Formats: sequence, structure tokens, C-alpha cells
Amino acid sequence: MIISRIKQGLLYIFGRYNKKNNDIVKTILSDKEFKIFDSMSRYDKIHSFRLYNFLLKNEILKDDKLFLKLALLHDCGKKSPSLIKRIKKVLFGDRELENHSEDGFNKLKDINYKLAILCREHHIKSKDIKMQEFQKLDDK
Repeated sequence: MIISRIKQGLLYIFGRYNKKNNDIVKTILSDKEFKIFDSMSRYDKIHSFRLYNFLLKNEILKDDKLFLKLALLHDCGKKSPSLIKRIKKVLFGDRELENHSEDGFNKLKDINYKLAILCREHHIKSKDIKMQEFQKLDDK
């Protein structure tokens, strides 16, 4: 867990989102969903596209279009938190960041309700095998 958090910190500092990835993202998301993706922070786009690629290699999730969309939009409820705010959330908790799942639900509910539900539940312990796989990959 600590190593994955260090990797996330380094990705936040040094990571670059390649705009060419948008061509791939647009094949998965609707126009309205893409607008939401495009408004996400640089780091959240990098993290989400990376997660999307993990899902493509996962036997359970690779063919599930709803979960592929979730990979790209699961953190759409985050504003644009700084690295310090993200570290604070991991160490001590942060109400604003902890509510990102609900904020994401509210952004998505009128566009894709099933996706909105998954977004709201992506940090809740689940008995659903697909959500369990998703959560494991999200924590990488």
C-alpha cells in the first residue's frame, strides 16, 4: 500500500497526460461523458486512463463497457486537489475528497444512471466480483 501511494505521488508530480489518449477515450464515452472527463484534473485523467488500461488486461472486466467507463470517470467528483490535500486525505481524512464519489454520482446521474451508481459505490466494500476487481486495480 505504501509503495503504491509513493508511485501515485510521483505520478502526480511528474506524470503527463497525452492528449492523444482522448481519441481512445472518445470511443468509450459519450459526448456528455467525455465533457466530464475532459474537465478532470491532469492527475485524475492520468490515473483514470491508467486504470482503464489495467481493466483492458483483466479477464473479468475487459469486456464490460460500463466498468471501462467507470475506470475513466470514477474520480470525476474530485475538484482539483493539490498533492498536499491528497496526502492529508490519506493520512487524516478529508471530507471534500471523501465525498468525491457522491459528487461524481451527481455529475453523472442524468447522463448515465447505472454508471453514476457505480461511481458512487466504487469505494464501498462490495460482494460483487466485478467491483472487487475494479477496487483492486484502482488501488494499484
